[in-house]
Amino acid sequence: MGRDCDGLKFPKKTGKKRKKHRKSILHCRDGTCYLCMKLLGDLRRHGVLHEHHVYGGVNRAVSEANGFKVYLCVGHHVSGPDAVHNNQKHMRLIQKDCQRKYEENHTRQQFMDLIKRNYLED
Repeated sequence: MGRDCDGLKFPKKTGKKRKKHRKSILHCRDGTCYLCMKLLGDLRRHGVLHEHHVYGGVNRAVSEANGFKVYLCVGHHVSGPDAVHNNQKHMRLIQKDCQRKYEENHTRQQFMDLIKRNYLED
């Protein structure tokens, strides 16, 4: 015997809307560090990798939604002089690589609409 639910009030769904977590457009999550590979040619697998959003701050959600992220070892992410959070040169390198990759399938204007800055003309 079926139940007639018409007329019943169900509670509204509450909570955050689930965001999509896209795969990186630059780097697969295979245990390698993006900067170890790029700068040193080091393909070894790391036990711990950090996900780094290429364009942080106000653009962090845009980075997540579009796959603008790479996987970095601790030394290239947060600790030491070569870490992207301590080394502007390494941060810019990743940002430029990401913009180039995005523009393989999109226009410069589409990138500018998302990030509001062109990293290839610095």
